[in-house]
Amino acid sequence: MIDATLSILTDLVHDAAHPLTGSTGDYDSLLELVGDARFVLLGEASHGTHEFYRERARITQRLIREKGFRAIAIEGDWPDAYRVNRYVQGDNSDPDAVQALSGFSRFPAWMWRNADVLDFVGWLRSFNDALEPPTRIGFYGLDLYSLHASMERVLRYLDRVDADAAHRARIRYACFDEFGDDPQSYGYTSGLGLRPSCEKEAVSELVDLQQSALRYARMDGLIAVERFFDAEQNARVVKDAEEYYRTMFHESVSSWNLRDRHMMETLDALNNYFERRRPPAKIVVWAHNSHVGDARATQMGRAGEWNIGQLIRETYGEECRSIGFTTYSGTVTAASGWDSPAERKRVLPARTDSYEGVFHLIGVPAFSLALRKGSRVAEGLREPLLERAIGVVYRPATELASHYFNASLSGQFDAIIHFDQTRAVEPLEPIGLPPSGEPAETFPSGI
Repeated sequence: MIDATLSILTDLVHDAAHPLTGSTGDYDSLLELVGDARFVLLGEASHGTHEFYRERARITQRLIREKGFRAIAIEGDWPDAYRVNRYVQGDNSDPDAVQALSGFSRFPAWMWRNADVLDFVGWLRSFNDALEPPTRIGFYGLDLYSLHASMERVLRYLDRVDADAAHRARIRYACFDEFGDDPQSYGYTSGLGLRPSCEKEAVSELVDLQQSALRYARMDGLIAVERFFDAEQNARVVKDAEEYYRTMFHESVSSWNLRDRHMMETLDALNNYFERRRPPAKIVVWAHNSHVGDARATQMGRAGEWNIGQLIRETYGEECRSIGFTTYSGTVTAASGWDSPAERKRVLPARTDSYEGVFHLIGVPAFSLALRKGSRVAEGLREPLLERAIGVVYRPATELASHYFNASLSGQFDAIIHFDQTRAVEPLEPIGLPPSGEPAETFPSGI
């Protein structure tokens, strides 16, 4: 019965697949699917696959040129991404794109400091150079791991505009000092009640900053508005990161939901910011499939988790499109454990009872697949199957338990882009050489 079902699905996918040839017209049908949507979520099945990064960039370039998209929001920290934003907006504090990306220094640095992102940031700077400042395309981060970096950004802003407020902020943020620079140490001790939390201080600082918004924004025109927006987002990161680290040692669903709620609130803030400046706001999101695919169609949702893909559909409905990426086999840049060195790892061929296994059987090296509601292929791919997810850590030895989950693909996404064979993304820095006699693909590698 299972083999018969997979055979039917293979035929449906084969008939509906649009082969990708590398031509400029590859994504014409995808842009037609996007239509007038204001949010396009572009996923990835791993954080270390070259083809996913390259094709997200190609699609985003067309969305900017042909559909008027105004910003890219990534699964990265706000301060690091905002440094790139200043560079692509024409701020010459960094001499080149390599330096602009150097803020992405914490694990996993390769996720954004890689050759494909470097190429895109260079393209975006050149594209923006031909535009007037108010119309230039922005680059922003949605994540919340930058607790200390964001505190520093808030203090730096207040030092420029309000010395008394800066003094109050330092007193509040000093609550975190005894825990050093490790936010997990804060989360462990405060989460278990070993030390009082800094929740009140983090919330109070955000509220104070927001209450002063009008006064600060009047100081220096457009530049003041932009600087305040940056500071406000950093203060929001501090508030949400404090809560995230305090809950992460309790129950994983809570911390996951806090993180994706923060991503959604940041996306809402970006939307409101661009709507006030020059509507309509149109934003591309780059994040993992597990964030942009609607959680309600997965076992994540059944376990009580939500994600930005679900939240944006619930908030904006038909104004958003979610596009996932998959691969059958190849190589990937990933680590064997959190904070471990990056390695070039061999990706095992996908299981035959997975969506990736079905896609392999149609014999098309690369294709896009629209999952329009009511279409035969969308109805066929609504049947739950296994789906693979590789994050910054990849453990082939325990792949079924570590990297597969049940999902309804057409419930998650509006379209899928599949590359049967893929290769590892290239980090900007060399990250080590394999010991003598060991297989090269299992060891750190880079440019």
